[in-house]
Amino acid sequence: MQTIAVIGGGITGVTTAYALAKRGFSVTLFERHRYAAMDTSFANGGQLSASNAEVWTHWSTILKGIKWMLKNDAPLLVNPKPSWHKISWFAEFIANIPHYRQNTIDTARLAIAAREHLFSWADAEGVDFDLKKEGILHIYRDKKGYDHATSVSKLLAAGGLPRQAVTPEEMRAIEPTLAGQYYGGFYTESDSTGDIHKFTNGLAAAIERLGVRCLWGSEVARVSSDGRRATVTLRTDAGEEPHHFDAMVVCAGVGSRALAAQLGDRVNIYPVKGYSITVNLLDAQSQQAAPTVSLLDDETKLVTSRLGVDRFRVAGTAEFNGYNRDIRADRIKPLIDWVNQCFPGVNTRQVVPWAGLRPMMPNMMPRVGQGRQANVFYNTGHGHLGWTLSAVTADMIGSQIAEKARTMAPSQLLVPATA
Repeated sequence: MQTIAVIGGGITGVTTAYALAKRGFSVTLFERHRYAAMDTSFANGGQLSASNAEVWTHWSTILKGIKWMLKNDAPLLVNPKPSWHKISWFAEFIANIPHYRQNTIDTARLAIAAREHLFSWADAEGVDFDLKKEGILHIYRDKKGYDHATSVSKLLAAGGLPRQAVTPEEMRAIEPTLAGQYYGGFYTESDSTGDIHKFTNGLAAAIERLGVRCLWGSEVARVSSDGRRATVTLRTDAGEEPHHFDAMVVCAGVGSRALAAQLGDRVNIYPVKGYSITVNLLDAQSQQAAPTVSLLDDETKLVTSRLGVDRFRVAGTAEFNGYNRDIRADRIKPLIDWVNQCFPGVNTRQVVPWAGLRPMMPNMMPRVGQGRQANVFYNTGHGHLGWTLSAVTADMIGSQIAEKARTMAPSQLLVPATA
């Protein structure tokens, strides 16, 4: 049976390990934390949102970044300190603006396809993750934002996703707890929300039941491949410890760029920091005043999800500040202020802040496929849609590896018994 290493124990690594294990491969998963989903998959916005498939490669993103560069609480914040990584990433980002339309359509198609896999896997493995199928409501405060959303809706429709334009009155009927004045909105009934951390840990338990060897708390020192044998070398108290495999899949989030460089590949992921708060709904009044329908406020770039009865997640913003993981008070305050403004009946006395680094490619599309070496693969760079797209890209990479195993010579890769 073919042996495959999966590097990374977040949402993409765990779903990839699952897709490979179900195809009969012998899988070993490496994760530097003691548990699954402790980095970017810990406390994201919670949305499974095909309706958020619009890629950011648009001139409006560049203009907003310049406009807000010196505003610490801006939804999009770019640290002006230059680095070659940042400069090269933004240069490629601008070069991909002509592909904005097609990449948005393709992302919508991927997101729709991902739903079937994710829900069926959760059902098959009995994973409870506070799934709420109440749709997602996009809200707009002015005509300019609403008009742009109208054009985005046409792209989403081209990708197979219908969403409904709604008036302010209809918005209040969909989510009665929402306060404030709005120009209009769009409602995607087919979207949903849940707890990514609970889902990933539930699926991590499932892959262990399927025979995946999960090496938690394992720090990868380096990786290498000669095209026939892939090696993952761990850093341990006793020294370096090599592990050999027939193939490897890099699913290491913002760490994928450095690993790819060791393997002779260029995967120009930049870490884009996002923040979230989890509001603990400690009393019945707060529980009744918090929304059940998920929201996306396009002006503030914030999304929400209701996680069970007693938690309310608000997440968003984008900060280009390298690999800095600091949780900044001036970036958290706008999220709390937003809750107080839009849901004044929610008590924000107990709020848990968090920050994570989204692994973003310059074209805003995940890197899914083979590297330079025949036995090296990537499933990474999902940006702000990691959970939304994870199940379909895991299935895609599983199918690619199974096909590769069938076509390569037996001396290179062995065909798994149930490929």
